[in-house]
Amino acid sequence: MKILICTQKVDLNDDILGFFHSWIAEFVKHCEKVTVICLCRGEYDLPGNVKILSLGKEEKSLCVMRYALCVTRLKYIARFYRYIWRERKNYDKIFVHMNSEYVVLGGWLWKLWNKKIGLWYVHKAIPWQLKIAEKFVGVIFTASRESCNLASQKIKVVGHGIDLRKFEIRNLKLEIGNIFKIIYVGRISPIKNQELLIGAIDILRRDTALPRLSVKLIGGTIYEKDEEYLGKLKNLVKEKKLGGVVEFVGSVPNKDINKYYSEADLAVNLCPTGGVDKAVLEAMAAGLPVIVFNKTFENILGEHKEEMILREENAEELAGKIRGIMGWEAEKRERVGGDLRGVVEKGYGLEGLVKKISEEL
Repeated sequence: MKILICTQKVDLNDDILGFFHSWIAEFVKHCEKVTVICLCRGEYDLPGNVKILSLGKEEKSLCVMRYALCVTRLKYIARFYRYIWRERKNYDKIFVHMNSEYVVLGGWLWKLWNKKIGLWYVHKAIPWQLKIAEKFVGVIFTASRESCNLASQKIKVVGHGIDLRKFEIRNLKLEIGNIFKIIYVGRISPIKNQELLIGAIDILRRDTALPRLSVKLIGGTIYEKDEEYLGKLKNLVKEKKLGGVVEFVGSVPNKDINKYYSEADLAVNLCPTGGVDKAVLEAMAAGLPVIVFNKTFENILGEHKEEMILREENAEELAGKIRGIMGWEAEKRERVGGDLRGVVEKGYGLEGLVKKISEEL
C-alpha cells in the first residue's frame, strides 16, 4: 500500500500534535511508501520512504492583515493541489487526520482518480466541511461513539492510538511523608475546568492528617479566552494561598510527557462528557489512577469507575475521590495500575489502531 496522509502538523516537539509523529512511523510498517502533506512542518525523525511536504505555515509568522491572510491561504491551497497532482502516482489511498478541509479540497480529484479516502475525526462539533467530506470518504474513523456526532453509516469506531512504548509503569507505592503529586494534562481552557481541581485542593490542604500536596497543571493556551481563564486561575491560586502547591508548567512536548506521568501519583481530567480523552488514556498507559468527569469512561474504567468518575461538578466530591485514592495501599495501587495499563493495551494501542485503519482503507 502507498498512502497519502494529510494532517495539520508534523513536529516532534509540539505539545498537542507531537503524538502524530508516532502515527506516521507506525503507518510505515504497513506501507511501501508514505507521503505526508501538512500545514506546518517542524522537527521529525522518520524512515527514508516517508516524504514530508509542507504547505508552508512555518515559513513566517502569521500576518493579521485580512488581505495578507487571503493571499497566504491561496498559497496554501495552490501548494496543496500541486502536491496531490505531482505525487498522484506515489499513493493509492488517502488518510486525512482531523482536517476535513483537505477532503473538501481534494476529494473530487481523488474520487476521479479512484483512490479510497479515509478520515479520522474526533470532536463534538459538526462543521459544514465535515458534512461535505462525508460525501467523498469511504470511512470516517473515530475513537468512540461519543467522539463523532455526525449521522452517517460511514463512521467506524476504532479506539485511540496510544504509543505504549512511550509509557512505562513505575512503582506506585506512596511512602509515608512523601508529597502526593497530582497532574492535569491538557490546555488551559474553561472546558478543561482546572478551576474545579484548585477548589478541591483548597479543601484537602486543610486536612492536616494528609500528606502534602503538589499539583502540576501541564498545558498552554490557544485562544484569547484561554488566556483570560489562565489569568483567572492564577488569581484564584493567589487568593487561596496555594502558590506553593499549584504549579503552572505550561506547554510540554508530547514526546516528553511521560516524565511527568512517571513522577505523579494521580492524574485528573475534568472535561465534560464527550469523546475519549487521549490524555486520560496516556495516564492509564503509565499505570496512573485517574479521576475524570467524562461519563464516557464508565465502560473503560469498569470496576474502578465508582472511585474514579466524578458524578457532579462539585469540589467536595472531587476532594473526596482524591482523598480515597491517597489512602490506597501499595498492593492496590499496583493492581489498579496494571488493570488500567491493560485496558489501553487491549483496546487503545497505536499498533492495533493503525492496523485497523490500514485494513479498512
